[in-house]
Amino acid sequence: MSPKFRNAIAAMAIASGVLLPAMTSPVAAAVDTSDPQRFVQTLTTDGFAAMKTGSREAAKAKFRALLAQNVAVDQIGDRLIRRWLPKITPAQHDQYKTSLPGYVVGTYADRLFEYSDSTVHVVRTQPTAGGGADVITQVTKPGAQPIAATWSLTKVGGAWKVLNLNVAGINVAMAQAADFDSVIQRQGFDALLKMMAARK
Repeated sequence: MSPKFRNAIAAMAIASGVLLPAMTSPVAAAVDTSDPQRFVQTLTTDGFAAMKTGSREAAKAKFRALLAQNVAVDQIGDRLIRRWLPKITPAQHDQYKTSLPGYVVGTYADRLFEYSDSTVHVVRTQPTAGGGADVITQVTKPGAQPIAATWSLTKVGGAWKVLNLNVAGINVAMAQAADFDSVIQRQGFDALLKMMAARK
C-alpha cells in the first residue's frame, strides 16, 4: 500500500471518527442538516467523545446506519467507478452499490478509534459550483500537529450530506478510486466485487 493511500485511509478514519459517534450520542437527533457549517459542527461537537463508549461491533453497526443518513453514498459510489460504469452490467452495478457500505465499514471503521481523542474546529465555509459547499476544519489530535480537513457537502433531498473529504491535500475519493481502478485493471470488475464482499 502506497504512503499516499495510507494517508487517505487515515483521512477516512478522521471522517469516520467524526461522523460515527453522532449516531451513539443523544445529540444525534439534533444534527442540523439545513446549514453546511452547523451540519459539520453538530456532527463533530460531541462526536469524538461519544466514540469512547460502546463496543466496536456496535459502532460498526451504527456506522452503517450513518452512511445512509448523512453521507451521499450513491453519488460517491458512482464517482469511484465512473470510468467503468459504461462497461459493467446492471447486475454488477447493483451488487457494487449493495456492497459499498459494508466495504467502507470493513476498511475504515477500526481505524477511527485511533482518533477518539481528537477535536474538530470549523474555520469557515465557502460555496462551491452546483450549489454545494466546502467546510474547512482543523482536526487536532493530542501530541500531533493539527491537520486541515475540508468537508465537501452536497444537497440531497433538501439536506446537506458529505460528498468527499480532503485531508492535508489527500483527496479521499480520488485515492479510493485509484485503488478500485488498480483491482479492476488487473483482475476485472468481478474481482472488485469479491474483494468488497470479503471486507464487510
